[in-house]
Amino acid sequence: MSDKQTLTYADAGVNIDAGNAFVGRIKDAVASTTRPEVIGGLGGFGALFKADFSAMQEPVLVSSTDGVGTKLLLLQKHNRPHVAGIDAVAMCVNDMAAQAAEPLFFLDYLASGKLNEATLAGVVEGIAEACRICECSLIGGETAEMPGMYAPGHYDIGGFSVGVVDRPKVIDGSTIADGDVMLGIASNGPHSNGFSLIRKLIEVGAADIENDVLRDGRKAVDAVLAPTRLYVPAVKAMLKAGVEVHGYSHITGGGMFDNIERILPAGLAATVDVSSWPVPPVFEYLLNFANVERDESYRTFNMGIGFVAILSESEATKAEAVLTDADETVYTIGRIHEKDDHVVTLV
Repeated sequence: MSDKQTLTYADAGVNIDAGNAFVGRIKDAVASTTRPEVIGGLGGFGALFKADFSAMQEPVLVSSTDGVGTKLLLLQKHNRPHVAGIDAVAMCVNDMAAQAAEPLFFLDYLASGKLNEATLAGVVEGIAEACRICECSLIGGETAEMPGMYAPGHYDIGGFSVGVVDRPKVIDGSTIADGDVMLGIASNGPHSNGFSLIRKLIEVGAADIENDVLRDGRKAVDAVLAPTRLYVPAVKAMLKAGVEVHGYSHITGGGMFDNIERILPAGLAATVDVSSWPVPPVFEYLLNFANVERDESYRTFNMGIGFVAILSESEATKAEAVLTDADETVYTIGRIHEKDDHVVTLV
């Protein structure tokens, strides 16, 4: 008789039954995002989507992938898995919105050392909420239990999304012209960028974000860890109203500098008036803990502007009205002009 130890996958730290139970738990959240093009449901080896692009002249698929970054460490510490799910969707679909693309479906990859059903279900429920807002189907995903890879209580998330845009309607910045106006759409906090610096600022300042209160009365933790805003509805409203936009920019890593520069045609530059919108108190709170140069702040954080629309002055008033009706807060933040010394200048 063998004296070898009998082992199961569960003995190694992977519980297949718990994984199956988790899939059952999230089925309602996933089903709430279903579009008519989705075939079948969870459980297949691949997700099926029967696309109908007959209304488009030249449909072009647009894809995007992203994660939540080191914000996850704070979301895990302060037990906000729902926010992590919203962030994972937002960071993908906002990038697609910057090209006027409609997100069609989203997939997630969730990995943890040990499957905590309640926590990971919270993540998926956040994903589903964001997908519903953007009319995007959560079509599938993967939940990986990997003992030894992650510290207890830690998980990681990756998001993947596919959308579509009619090629004649792609907005890529190529029509941006001298004299165009920049409209800034408000953010609601740091979104999912700059959290390595945020965590350092909290450490240096010995901040207690659970108990600190901002000057607007909000708890610091709620403002620092607010979910990334979804700008897909704003872009859809602009498309529906027929506003002629020359360029969109999602203000993510690289802040005002990199994300505006990346869409400007050669020979053009942008001047941004940073006094044209109020900096949210959460940034004042965080930046109070150390000396961070102004340009470093605007290159790391969105500083209150999460999305920018660039368009002719004649369209700006119409666009502002459309965005306001869509419950966005909008500011005229600058202009496009012929290039001088710098591509993006803050004044």
